Amino acid sequence: MNIRFLLKEVKIDGRTENYIREKIEKLGKFFESFHQDAEISAEVEIDMDKKGKFRVEVMLQTPYQKYRGEDTTESIEGSIDSVYEGLESQIDRDKDKITTLRRRGGRSLKKKMVIDENARF
Repeated sequence: MNIRFLLKEVKIDGRTENYIREKIEKLGKFFESFHQDAEISAEVEIDMDKKGKFRVEVMLQTPYQKYRGEDTTESIEGSIDSVYEGLESQIDRDKDKITTLRRRGGRSLKKKMVIDENARF
């Protein structure tokens, strides 16, 4: 997973950067089941507004879909946690959608199959 940081008027220490990397890489595990071998890139933008709050925006780019989350709180870690939860729900919703479509396709194929009347089950 490629992670790119865009920092505007903010400096982050190594501990915070590692925390962000861990959270973003955790999101990568959700893609393993339905997007095998997909190259995922992430862009993390952090800046501070005039009130002293941190705005964190994370964009995940997969070959099939884009996911985006944004939040503004007092701490970078808090913003990352809420963005993580939002992205996780987006990915989970997409994953359920793909699973449902696969099952629906299987059901329609099963209905179209012609079985010999003399076959025993």
